[in-house]
Amino acid sequence: MQANEPLQQPLSFQPPVKKIEAETWPVDDVLALFDLPFNELMFKAQSAHRANFPDGDVELATLLSIKTGGCEEDCGYCPQAARYDTGVEAKKMLDVREVLDAAKAARENGATRFCMGAAWRSPKDRDMEKVETMVREVKAMGLETCATLGMLKEEQAQRLADAGLDYYNHNLDTAPEFYNNVISTRDYQDRLDTLGHVRNAGLKVCCGGIVGMGESRRQRAGLIAQLANLNPYPESVPVNHLVQVEGTPLHGLDPLDPLEFVRTIAVARITMPKARVRLSAGRRQMGEAVQAMCFLAGANSIFYGDKLLTTENPEAEDDRVLLAKLGLKTRGKVEAKAGSCS
Repeated sequence: MQANEPLQQPLSFQPPVKKIEAETWPVDDVLALFDLPFNELMFKAQSAHRANFPDGDVELATLLSIKTGGCEEDCGYCPQAARYDTGVEAKKMLDVREVLDAAKAARENGATRFCMGAAWRSPKDRDMEKVETMVREVKAMGLETCATLGMLKEEQAQRLADAGLDYYNHNLDTAPEFYNNVISTRDYQDRLDTLGHVRNAGLKVCCGGIVGMGESRRQRAGLIAQLANLNPYPESVPVNHLVQVEGTPLHGLDPLDPLEFVRTIAVARITMPKARVRLSAGRRQMGEAVQAMCFLAGANSIFYGDKLLTTENPEAEDDRVLLAKLGLKTRGKVEAKAGSCS
């Protein structure tokens, strides 16, 4: 891992297809939210949540690894990196039928969005046709579709859009000034460029980050500011709590205080009030009380199922029990308009 130092190149955001008026969030203003008394922060977050999601429903999304392990990147948190000895074996891409069986099971368990992830730096053109088939067939089941395949070229983003993909996931991971502590095999600008290609293809954006990687509170605020200042900001914002995997460089860090994670959810809700803020990796370690506080802070989407790529996730039945305890309803089936990818 490289030393904690600023990037040597300026960051430039791809121009959006349609500029929208949006509030800008300087890092100092985001940090001021983090620094609020906990009850005041929660009140602000819940107020923003109620104003924008009056139904108070929770979206259930299922994530399937369609290509596991063997990734050439050096992301310090990731057990799928080929250079780390984590016990994750490199496997070939799943057959289309296996993916469709998993999507059917997810739908029957109540999921409305099905996400397909591949451990690639970027997809090769020979892989695209198979992924496009998966997207078309999963969408035909009535599920929203999402993919995370690494960096995309413009034409690849357009091919996914033409296949009917709804969302593309590409996380910023952390603040620009902390990024080099975690990853050296791709630049922050590479991530912004991929997000630009995704937007220009007309796809919705799923983009968030990981907390608990040794970053400071200010750097967590820097991540949220980067996300909130995308124009438009992402429709889905997954907030991941680092799952430490033995063999990765980030294994052995002091764990993040659970209330700091709740604060991160609340600040994401306030700064991106119309986004689906998703509890993602790390939920298994949180327990019911912390998850309940996250829902109170404005989280309204979860990854639902027994596995999240290669790490454990609360099982579907446990999630149903918790949501019932909290009196939270789940999002209903999303009806796609004719000729639309939404």
